[in-house]
Amino acid sequence: MVINVYSLSIMFSVFFLLLVIELVRKNKLQERYCLLWILMSIILLVLSSTPVIIETVSAWLDIKNPPSLLFLFGLGYLILYNLATTVTVSKQSERITRLTQEIALLRQKITDMNSK
Repeated sequence: MVINVYSLSIMFSVFFLLLVIELVRKNKLQERYCLLWILMSIILLVLSSTPVIIETVSAWLDIKNPPSLLFLFGLGYLILYNLATTVTVSKQSERITRLTQEIALLRQKITDMNSK
């Protein structure tokens, strides 16, 4: 059996897909986040199993080493996913700050009511 970058990519894609499914099954990863990871692993699996697509797109983009397109695709996906995660964290941080302020105001009201 010859192991090349396509074979490694197929094995990684299958392993990653099974890992994501297992994390969802054990409630360690929410369904809304796993959809993107499952989609990514399926796309990577399809691209890895059909080198003709990779070679064609690489020729269009003038990429000399076609398997590099797999890594470029993965890197682009990770950058976009990181941006989306950062937006989510920023929104949650604002909500936590607002909730903390509301709790402080409610505690102050309770303290004022008890002191009267």
